[in-house]
Amino acid sequence: MYKGFFKRLFDLLLAIIALPLLLIIFAILGPIIYFQDRGTIFYNAPRLGKDGKVFKMYKLRSMKINVPDLRNEDGSTFNAEDDPRLTRIGKFIRKTSLDETPQLLNIIKGDMSIIGPRPDLPEHCDLYKGNEERKLEIKPGVTGYNQAYFRNTIPWKERIQNDIYYIDHLSLWLDIKIFFKTTISVLKREDVFVTEKRTSSKNNTDVGM
Repeated sequence: MYKGFFKRLFDLLLAIIALPLLLIIFAILGPIIYFQDRGTIFYNAPRLGKDGKVFKMYKLRSMKINVPDLRNEDGSTFNAEDDPRLTRIGKFIRKTSLDETPQLLNIIKGDMSIIGPRPDLPEHCDLYKGNEERKLEIKPGVTGYNQAYFRNTIPWKERIQNDIYYIDHLSLWLDIKIFFKTTISVLKREDVFVTEKRTSSKNNTDVGM
C-alpha cells in the first residue's frame, strides 16, 4: 500500500510545501549563477527513469558552459572539489546540495520521488549486467539509500546493488530513516566529492550525478 499509493502522496505533499523555499533559492542563486559567466541558470540533465524511460532532471547549473564530460573508470561521472569545470558559486551549491533543489519540480511532474535510487545517465543502460536493471523498477529519487549512508564513497556498481537492496526493503520507516540521515549528511557536507581516475571526456555543460 505504501509503495503503490502513499509514497506518491507524501512526495506530492512535501514537494508542494517546499515550493516557496525553492522560489527563494531561485531568486537568490539564479542571478549569481547567471552573472558569473552569463550562462544558463538551469541544467536539464537527461536521466534514466522508471522502466528505463528517459526524462529531463532539473538542476541548478554548477559548471561552466561547454566543459568536457569527464568519467571515472567505472563509467560514473567524475566529481571532485578541485574540479576546474566548476564555477565559484557551483562549488558552493555542490557542497550544500542546493544544485539538486529544482528536482522538486521533477517530483511534482511524477518523474522522481523524494527517496529512491539516484538516476543514471541514459548510456549507462548498456552497462547494466545481471540484475542491475532492477534499479529501474521504481522512480529515481532526489536522495536515496546510497546518498544517506555512503554519499560518494563507494563505486557505481556497488551503489546499484544498494539500490536493489532498497527496492526489496522499501517501506515508510526506511524512507524516514533515509530522509533524516540525508539531512545530517548534507549539513555536515561529508563525502560530497569523489576523485576516481578519469578515463574519457566529451563536451557537456554540467555532468554531476
